Amino acid sequence: MVQASSNNVLDNIDMRRLGSLLLSARQKCGMTQADAAKVIDAARTTMVAIEKGERRLKASELIKLARAYGIAVSDLVRPRPVVEAFEVQFRTAYRAADVEQAEIEPVIRQWEEFCRYYLELEEIMRSPLPQNYPREYAVSATSIELEAEAIAIAERQRLGLGDGPIPMLRDILEQSVGLRIFYLKMPGKYSEMYSYNEQLGGCMVINANHPEERRRWSLAHGYLHFLAHRKKPVVDLVAEQYKRMPASERLAEAFAKYFLMPTSGLLKRFNDMRGTTEKFSISNLFTLAHYYGVSVEALSYRLEEMKLLPSGTWERLRDRGLKVRKAQQEIGLQAIPQRSDMAPIHYQHLAIEALDRGLITEGRFADFLGVDRIEARRIAELLREHSSGMMEGANDMDLLQVSE
Repeated sequence: MVQASSNNVLDNIDMRRLGSLLLSARQKCGMTQADAAKVIDAARTTMVAIEKGERRLKASELIKLARAYGIAVSDLVRPRPVVEAFEVQFRTAYRAADVEQAEIEPVIRQWEEFCRYYLELEEIMRSPLPQNYPREYAVSATSIELEAEAIAIAERQRLGLGDGPIPMLRDILEQSVGLRIFYLKMPGKYSEMYSYNEQLGGCMVINANHPEERRRWSLAHGYLHFLAHRKKPVVDLVAEQYKRMPASERLAEAFAKYFLMPTSGLLKRFNDMRGTTEKFSISNLFTLAHYYGVSVEALSYRLEEMKLLPSGTWERLRDRGLKVRKAQQEIGLQAIPQRSDMAPIHYQHLAIEALDRGLITEGRFADFLGVDRIEARRIAELLREHSSGMMEGANDMDLLQVSE
């Protein structure tokens, strides 16, 4: 009876997707293709074909492989959302060589898989991510600076952010806008990637290896792509990697500075710090950069543009051998508040709720979080402790705020 049921499932399943899941499961448990082939008494070339989706599995073979990999058959054959593949492209100003395409391609595929997981969790829990999307901003060829500032002001007003700093930018974009944002490790030259499709909506991945100031800038930069270039998926590199920065990148860079450091608020706080002495010290510069959650370099250039600091201030500080981190410690500035979790908070809580309701297995929970089972258990306990500490009647937004 079980075997017949399995056959019915396998008759209708996407073999390429099943092959991909089997490949991932095999790699996680450290088995080679030759090892897996022995499990089903087949040649290694047969295992290659299975993982490519070119050879249909028998029910008995699927059961043997699932047991060998330490996962449930249901984890492999459960219907999952069908989502079109991400078509992420390099900016035309940067022609990536084959080796560079190869180094970022695994990150793109991993990010794509996590976004699919997100949609799967929503369907399991019947809890779609609320989307508060603005209409796509039309951009003309008049003035990049003026348009970037206008979009930044409009978005701050729409989201009720005023003209002050944005302490938890990632949470704002996830909770108040509805973007799917993951933090994954990438080579240093890559800052963020953005993609959009009708099923998933706006998706971003930020380089987890970068410092918090850089990640915040990348979030704002990527947000502009969503606001003004919604259906143009891209891989973005740190600015100095561009030989000639295209207009779309210049708009995103300009938006980031206006969105993170709005003119009116920055001018007021600069004048408050300068006070009656009419002096603005290096200590003031570091404190103000920390206040806005940006790098000292970014703030210096912004103040220079506003004619509040002499032109070339940052270059002079840099040439004098200024050690930013050391100076921050000497001033007593604490680390910028951040949440470096790989997955969004909403995503994590959907996963733990699905696990506790028995809707997914522990192995599947580990897959969703991209960790092994031991780490998955630790994370599960932390999430449960967090949930148990909630005040009665608190809503989801309260939960996300308390977690910070």
